[in-house]
Amino acid sequence: MTITSADKKLQDEGPSVQVPVVPPRKRRRSIIVRGCYLFIGAVILLAIFANLLPLANYAVPVGGARLGPQWGSIDLLLGTDSFGRSILSRCVYGARVSLLVGVVAGVAGLTVGTLLGMTAGYFGGRVDWVLSVLTDAMLAFPPLILLLALTSILTPSVTTILIGLALVTVPAFMRLARANTMAWSSREFVRAAKNLGAGHRRILVKEIFPNVVPTLGAFFPIVIAMLIVAEGSLSFLGLGIPPPQPSWGGMISDGKSAIATSPHMVLVPATTIFLTVFALNQIGDHLRARFDRALQD
Repeated sequence: MTITSADKKLQDEGPSVQVPVVPPRKRRRSIIVRGCYLFIGAVILLAIFANLLPLANYAVPVGGARLGPQWGSIDLLLGTDSFGRSILSRCVYGARVSLLVGVVAGVAGLTVGTLLGMTAGYFGGRVDWVLSVLTDAMLAFPPLILLLALTSILTPSVTTILIGLALVTVPAFMRLARANTMAWSSREFVRAAKNLGAGHRRILVKEIFPNVVPTLGAFFPIVIAMLIVAEGSLSFLGLGIPPPQPSWGGMISDGKSAIATSPHMVLVPATTIFLTVFALNQIGDHLRARFDRALQD
């Protein structure tokens, strides 16, 4: 069997290996998610710069009582309430209350819950047992009853509502932080840090906390949505922000007696709450799918 020059050339060069090129996976961004980000951004900007907008004062009448939505005036764009006050103005200023309550109470619950949850999940033993029993006891107590008890004992105000809503959110953040801490504490890099002599504080702050933050951060918008609904429920029951300060739940409560003849007094604030809560839930789901390492692994 003779070997030709072409065969010898192929043997010298060796087989050519072609590495397959895999194009990067393109992430599809939902139009709904984009719209939710834009809506929440618009609500935040309106709440921050409400004083600079060409809107009437939320406590001053701008027309007749219970006027329906009409063109010609920005203050009458969404109609008026039973006292002739602009519903648009009260919705914009009411966003301040809802966002303030949701964000501040959520941050307080996030801070306390994360601290307790990481402590319980990392140390375990009696510390975990005591904190878990405390969490179960708080979860067993109906949140609405707790909020009603606080607002009935203390004077209804923004501070009272913030304290009550912060207490309600602590168990949820604590359980989530505890579960993630227990999962990350068993990883190799944490055991390696322990073997190298790192202290508990350094391991919790440097090794575990950065991995727990994405999950908690993705859950945070959903908690804010829950707190907005809770504040609206208290205001609807007359135990929320005292008048004349507007709130979305209080606006629904004011308009419920005239819902048959003036449905816009209820539909406008109810739609605002619905869109805000829906957008926050969509943002929370998007952030969880984007940053939660447990889902990516």
